[in-house]
Amino acid sequence: MMKLFDLSLKINGFDINKAKAEFEQILSVSEKDYQNYIETKRKEIVAFHLQNNSFYKNLVGKLDVDNWNDLPVITKKELQQPLSNRLSTGYKESLYLNKTSGSSGTPFYFAKDKYAHALTWAQTIHFFDWYNIDFNSSYQARFYGIPLNKLGYFKERFKDFLSHRYRFPIFDLSEKKFDKILEKFKTKKFDYINGYTSSIVLFGKYLQAKNIVLKTVCPSLKVCMVTSEMLFEDDKKLLEHQFGIPIVNEYGSSETGLIAFQNPDKNWQVNAETLFVEILDENNQPVSNGKEGKVVITSLYNKAHPFIRYEIGDVGILDEKSTWKKPILKQLIGRTSDVALLPSGKKSPGLTFYYVTKSIIEDDGCVKEFIVRQKTLDTFEIDYVSDKELTTLQIEAIEKAIEKYLETGLHFTYNRKSVLKRTKSGKLKQFESEL
Repeated sequence: MMKLFDLSLKINGFDINKAKAEFEQILSVSEKDYQNYIETKRKEIVAFHLQNNSFYKNLVGKLDVDNWNDLPVITKKELQQPLSNRLSTGYKESLYLNKTSGSSGTPFYFAKDKYAHALTWAQTIHFFDWYNIDFNSSYQARFYGIPLNKLGYFKERFKDFLSHRYRFPIFDLSEKKFDKILEKFKTKKFDYINGYTSSIVLFGKYLQAKNIVLKTVCPSLKVCMVTSEMLFEDDKKLLEHQFGIPIVNEYGSSETGLIAFQNPDKNWQVNAETLFVEILDENNQPVSNGKEGKVVITSLYNKAHPFIRYEIGDVGILDEKSTWKKPILKQLIGRTSDVALLPSGKKSPGLTFYYVTKSIIEDDGCVKEFIVRQKTLDTFEIDYVSDKELTTLQIEAIEKAIEKYLETGLHFTYNRKSVLKRTKSGKLKQFESEL
């Protein structure tokens, strides 16, 4: 079989063969040598960015770079400036570019050099291989959003073809839509499910109401990976029962790749190959394993853009049994998303609003943070922090996008704020329902 997935990575300039070879070398580093591997890579990436990245050099200033814990913690706010200000010398072209989902209410553009992105894929391939999933041959049922403009839509559909997956867009999660999704599971030989937790849980509840176990209608199914939002224990049990397959919890971000992945022993294993993950207190000092704190991430290989001690906006706890080579995430606190109920009876996950914001936010750092609050079935409030008021054109663009992704007849009010109220975990809950 032609390896279409690997081929598509190569065509786009991602040297997956070289990345897989280096990744195998990282995996072969012994437990006793692993602390040295991490500390060496940390020093190398800091030295590189101090030499080649003026944004990072200015951030560090005269701090002692020999003491890791003295290095600055980078917040999302500091990254909300034009991307060109943050790129390393020599890395202005041939980059992997993307923007964050804004799940914390704070979207921004970022870059990775192409080799760092290839290593991210090598890591992902390794994790999925634990469950005998091969991106070149395993068929994926994908519960994700999709751009609704023609170019973006066809681009994603083509990527789906190359990546051997069938996408179920998640903007309409009505019973009629689930009826159609179920028909696809009856006729297609899916190997695994991957997608947003809230959408997959709603599908599980639909199956429960119909008294259907998914594996009985799609016997080829092996495993389901949920991502992007918290999976609660009762929802996990529901999915295991209604799907009839193992449910795997992944934790990642667009800017860093996979951060942790549930291993076959049901432990949330942290990516200690391409990332260094710390849990810090309010003074940016490490807490002991078993204690909760801010999740702070260092990308050990991204030379194009510094993600060094990057505060991702989550609160978590590392397990006491963690080692340098095999850290275990005991708990992730936060990362939940409500479901919006609409006048037509349609249900749509709060994540839909990420797609709305992604489709209108420009790379100028104007809107810093935002939350959407559902007041009644058809009325919503958007609180936002911005350098200046949203213009009529911007509001029109938001409402046009909302009509496209959700439905017509919804009413929005916009409140410009100097600061937004945060949850107990210190994270912005981007969508809240008051119904």
